[in-house]
Amino acid sequence: MKYFTLDEFDSPDHKGSGVNMDSNFLELLDNAREIAGIQFKINSGYRTKERNEEVGGVQNSSHLIGVAADIAVRSGNERYIILNALIKAGFKRLGIAKSFIHADTDSSKNNSVWTY
Repeated sequence: MKYFTLDEFDSPDHKGSGVNMDSNFLELLDNAREIAGIQFKINSGYRTKERNEEVGGVQNSSHLIGVAADIAVRSGNERYIILNALIKAGFKRLGIAKSFIHADTDSSKNNSVWTY
């Protein structure tokens, strides 16, 4: 990866768990970061079952299998840049919140864009 380190994707309760991230997901995210031309701060990458429950994640969260990340956003312009880059990179599952964008490549779920 050019723009990320695996530890950025660690579940806070399990140091080193970023290694559980899917390599194809990371390659796509790295490409999106290249397209965006701005830093992506990862709020959440891989999650242990315990961490997922703690943050109120759904039972079948894509974070549990290492194919999802939540990227921090601080402004409407930054949200636009990141969202545009994710779409151009090929992400087809995106969740948009006030302070983050969720992106995943979970092939067991339908393509979708949703809000929180």
